[in-house]
Amino acid sequence: MLTDERHAYIIRQINQKNTVTVQELVDSLNHSESTIRRDLSQLESLGKLIRIHGGAKRRVAVSTEDTMEEKTVKNVHGKQLIAKRAADIVQDNEVIYLDAGTTTYEMIPFLKNKEITVVTNGVPHASLLTDLKIETILLGGRIKQNTKAIIGTLAQEQMKNYRFSRAFLGMNSIDKEVGYTTPDLEEASMKKVAISQTDEAYVLVDESKFNKVSFVKVSDIEDCTIITTQLSEENRELVKMTRVVEENTK
Repeated sequence: MLTDERHAYIIRQINQKNTVTVQELVDSLNHSESTIRRDLSQLESLGKLIRIHGGAKRRVAVSTEDTMEEKTVKNVHGKQLIAKRAADIVQDNEVIYLDAGTTTYEMIPFLKNKEITVVTNGVPHASLLTDLKIETILLGGRIKQNTKAIIGTLAQEQMKNYRFSRAFLGMNSIDKEVGYTTPDLEEASMKKVAISQTDEAYVLVDESKFNKVSFVKVSDIEDCTIITTQLSEENRELVKMTRVVEENTK
């Protein structure tokens, strides 16, 4: 087997199993231990894995947070597909929660003419919702400057007084072991409360958010339904732990 083929196999095994031993790779690839150790060293230097005693483990990149303006211009078409699919789920007479975020913001035009009430912690969301004559409750609290999200204890306590038919959340990162994560502690707390106060929680993400970890955990993968565009085979395996509502982009 060629070096590139061995490397691809090793990466697939680590992505599927999180860790792999040198002996497992020696047995499955039928190469010497010295060759496998050299492969692991090369892959580590490329940032593909982390070597551990007797083998290697998956490298998980900790992601940072873009501003609202930076997020708005990324993957607009994919976000609109996800947003339309999410909005189609919403029925008349429901009370829904819209988390602050650019993909949830894209839902709003598709909610026009629905007889619903929307609770949100997104300042731009509340403005557009009211422009479209949608009954809106904007949570009170401190505004986070870069994402225009209302956060803090006041907003969390207010949200605990409500019960939602559905909650639609943005998320910075999804990892099959860690779950849903976000960089900000207070935004994570808002998302946790929303999940606890709803009958159905949905996470709206494109594939760029998969296989990443941010600073603060929100919940486990199985706690929410993922609404996304088409996924690679690797990420299809990841989301078998939950229901996925998938919009066909072809």
